[in-house]
Amino acid sequence: MLFKLLSAIDSRVAIPKIDAHCDIPCRIYDPMTAQIAALSVVRLMDIMDETINGDGNALDQQNTIARCVGRKEEEAEKAKHEVRIIWGDYFKAPQIEAYPEVHELVHTIMQQASKCKQSIARENGENLLDSVNRFAEIFWATKGVETQSVIAPYPPALAVVQPILANA
Repeated sequence: MLFKLLSAIDSRVAIPKIDAHCDIPCRIYDPMTAQIAALSVVRLMDIMDETINGDGNALDQQNTIARCVGRKEEEAEKAKHEVRIIWGDYFKAPQIEAYPEVHELVHTIMQQASKCKQSIARENGENLLDSVNRFAEIFWATKGVETQSVIAPYPPALAVVQPILANA
């Protein structure tokens, strides 16, 4: 009934039709959240390695490991979630035509994040970060924004891709 009423109003009043590109207002997506999550995964793996190979009370070590495993799981899932949102909501035909590898890249990120949840191999975390960085490069390129690779100023001090911001 409501649909019929709105259709009747629409047929009599010239309301312009608009199409939205994104689920939310454009220009607020940013892959940095996924990059920070991937960096966190690597850092948590490092902390676990340091704890296992360090001196200390066994119970304290177990506590630290348990806490790191939980956080690592959350951060890997956060990376997956953030990439899925941008990929699903932002990437449309023009972006996909320009970067057709984005589908395979997102699938790879999903698998790599799962590997990070399944193990503590630092290489898996580094691979996840590399793929998320490539996703960030593609994302910013679709917006015509140049990027640069910089070393994160905190552990694990790995490279992240970021937009080159204009001077204010």
